[in-house]
Amino acid sequence: MEQAEIWNSILFTVGDYHLRLSQLVTALVAMALTLLVAKMARRAFVRIGQRSTTMLNAPQAYVMARISNYAILLVGFLIAISMLGIDVSKLALVASALGIGIGLGLQSIVNNFVSGLAILLEHSLKVGDFVELDSGVTGEVMAIHMRATLIRTNDNVDILIPNSELTNQKLINWTLEESVRRFRVPFGVAYGSDKELVRKAVLEAAAAVPYTLDLPGRAPIVWMNSFGDSSLNFVLGVWVEADQVKRPTALMSDYLWAIDDALRRYNIEIPFPQRDLHIRSNKATFDIHHSGQDSHTD
Repeated sequence: MEQAEIWNSILFTVGDYHLRLSQLVTALVAMALTLLVAKMARRAFVRIGQRSTTMLNAPQAYVMARISNYAILLVGFLIAISMLGIDVSKLALVASALGIGIGLGLQSIVNNFVSGLAILLEHSLKVGDFVELDSGVTGEVMAIHMRATLIRTNDNVDILIPNSELTNQKLINWTLEESVRRFRVPFGVAYGSDKELVRKAVLEAAAAVPYTLDLPGRAPIVWMNSFGDSSLNFVLGVWVEADQVKRPTALMSDYLWAIDDALRRYNIEIPFPQRDLHIRSNKATFDIHHSGQDSHTD
């Protein structure tokens, strides 16, 4: 009898509402089970995405995991509220209070949450994409959270970008539809160089880089770009394998290294900047200045 009394004992009272120990315990158990089910659902979708034989690929499984996680948490929260003895259908007052709170200080959080859902549903951004921010920073999308998206640069720097900024500002997604892309590698040679020999040397350099793609419509190409102050300027356009798209700095280094070796092999000069200096003498001005100095000396 004493245990039953403890189990049904009233912890506190607010107006006509009485919170009993049994209600609090069952609500906490419901929330704990909700968190456990949500975690299991996330792991299940991750395992589904890792299997190439399933209908869902990894990005789609990630989206389903996030949406199911939010849905399970919402349902579990409502169940826990009902177990506390609160009538869920009469939460209009709470909803209005939340509306005031959102208007006062939570609107940015709600904006980021809705933006995150939009990103997940429209597939404009997914985990594994390599993106370039409006500031010029590049990196790989590691996770899309409720409030912000985690982007990791090639220097292993983690950047959290609010989801609303990703939906409202310009964002370059290098791997949105296709994982391969073309890079443009600029270089210059001295005036008077054989242009056909330059083309031959640079195409050989591109072929020497192991991850260069040479497919119909995606073969390396050399364009003459402009007449520079000291050089003929060219651009090498080259398609690369998907894994190399996410390392643009190392990629540019590899191609410039190979181009320099090829040009040296064919004795094609890479010029230094040159300037012509013209000196004009003004004898009259010099004589006046010199005469003034003599007078001052006297």
